[in-house]
Amino acid sequence: MIARDIIEKIENEHLKKSVTPFNVGDTIKVHTKVIEGGKERLQAFQGIVLARRGTGLNASFTVRKISYGEGVERVFPLHSPAVDRIEIVSQGRVRRSKLYYLRDRVGKSATKVKAVGRATAATTTAAPAAPAETPAAVEAAAE
Repeated sequence: MIARDIIEKIENEHLKKSVTPFNVGDTIKVHTKVIEGGKERLQAFQGIVLARRGTGLNASFTVRKISYGEGVERVFPLHSPAVDRIEIVSQGRVRRSKLYYLRDRVGKSATKVKAVGRATAATTTAAPAAPAETPAAVEAAAE
C-alpha cells in the first residue's frame, strides 16, 4: 500500500458519520463538550459562519458572534469529538466564500446577513398587468 492510501484509510475511520450541512453566512449554534473537574457538560456558541476551509479530517469552520459589544471568533474542527452537534438557527444568502468584511462592521450590521426567503425589493414589486387580449382569443372564447 502507498502511504497516501494508509493515511486516507485512517482518516476515514475518524470522520463523523453525520454532519449537519451548513454554509457560509448561516447562523448556527455549535454545542461543544466542556469538561470541568470531573463533570462534562455542553456549551453552546451561536454566531454567523464566516468561513469554511479544508476537506476531510482537516475541515474546519469559523464562527463569529458579538458578546457584550466585543466580537468573538472561534474556529471549530468539523470532525472534532469535542463538537457534539451543530444546529442551524437561520440560513443566510451571501455571495462570498469568506465573510471577513463583517469584522469591520459595528452594531447590528455586524450580525446581519441577508436571510433566505425574505422579500426583497425585486420580489415585492407589483405583478405585471394581464396581457391584452388578442382578437383571435376573444373569438375563441365567444365560441
